[in-house]
Amino acid sequence: MEKKIEAFKELLDIMDELREKCPWDRKQTLESLRKNTIEETYELAEAILKNDLQEIKKELGDLMLHIVFYAKIGSEKGAFDIGDVLQGINKKLIYRHPHVFGEVDVEGSARKVEENWEALKLKEKGGNKRVLEGVPAAMPALVKANRIQEKASGVGFDWEYKEQVWEKVKEEVNELSFEIEKVDKDKIEAEFGDLFFAMVNAARLYGVDPEAALERTNLKFIKRFNYLESETLLKGKKLHDMSLAEMDAIWEEAKKSE
Repeated sequence: MEKKIEAFKELLDIMDELREKCPWDRKQTLESLRKNTIEETYELAEAILKNDLQEIKKELGDLMLHIVFYAKIGSEKGAFDIGDVLQGINKKLIYRHPHVFGEVDVEGSARKVEENWEALKLKEKGGNKRVLEGVPAAMPALVKANRIQEKASGVGFDWEYKEQVWEKVKEEVNELSFEIEKVDKDKIEAEFGDLFFAMVNAARLYGVDPEAALERTNLKFIKRFNYLESETLLKGKKLHDMSLAEMDAIWEEAKKSE
């Protein structure tokens, strides 16, 4: 534990030095760091999908730097420092886990813990906070859909049995097919949205992160397509010159090589 505390103290000392002596670090603001923080978060997410533990360690360090940087700027403004940040999250974790730090019984159910968590969040502002208020407006749509559904589920608005969601998925597929036949682009877009939302709901109910699932397929497609492109070039051809049947044959080779 002492070694961990010393490492964290060293990071804080380094941040103080950088803020005082480095021209780039000195000019940074909360706003200027924002886009870099988002980039670092995505890099961490990518490392997690690859299950690259060394890369995860590296990206966690990068994110930790950003947290310390924001806290340093906050202290300069007289608003908060890293101690306030840590005390705030400590207090929140203890308050929202009465089944660990208190006498609340959740019967060993992770679902019950989630429901209790959401109920406690609403109480934190006198019960006036709306359930979906905490979902960031700028969050990517797929991630946002999942978070919306998690929060709604946290207050009991969910399917009684997870298998029931498939009827909703089928309903949305049928409605999309109907609008496609009518060639109404606006309604087609709306029905695609409904279908995506239903599929995100299904993924959630079966314990699958829809963002991770889609990114996994993205990476798989990129790998196979790169194989297709490389093999085509080795044959002295270009993709534009290949027939679909020829490309499909190489695509199947890529699948078998995995």
